[in-house]
Amino acid sequence: MRKGFLLGSVLLCLCMFFVTTVASAGGPQVYGKNELKTWDREKVAGGAGVLSGKFSFTRNDAEEGYVIKEIGWMTLLPGASIGMHKHVDNEDTYIIIFGEGTFTDSNGKKTVVTGGDITIARPGDSHALANTGQLPLFFLNVVAKR
Repeated sequence: MRKGFLLGSVLLCLCMFFVTTVASAGGPQVYGKNELKTWDREKVAGGAGVLSGKFSFTRNDAEEGYVIKEIGWMTLLPGASIGMHKHVDNEDTYIIIFGEGTFTDSNGKKTVVTGGDITIARPGDSHALANTGQLPLFFLNVVAKR
């Protein structure tokens, strides 16, 4: 547990650096943690519980020319999940920071994910994520579209 926590802490620091230095042509290049937008959603894609998010920007306010459409710190409490959903024309990456979850891919294969793991759903892929641990599951979500 201690080694996993240390790895999660290091990754959290690296990801905080990444989120606060994301470059975007014509827009802000720094999104301070106190300026992030809260977007909490219930039963996302038919999942359970609440998906809590703190975002630099979301798909609802990303500018036209941006490839990255959304970046957010996400939290699923124990028992909460994002239901299986398909990505038609974008890519969705989960960078797991801390906690334990189960990722389900397009073929229904379930994989345990913990701090340091990265998942991706490319156009045409489906995926789901559930917090199957006893602590909150923290991850960075990056959505991109050409």
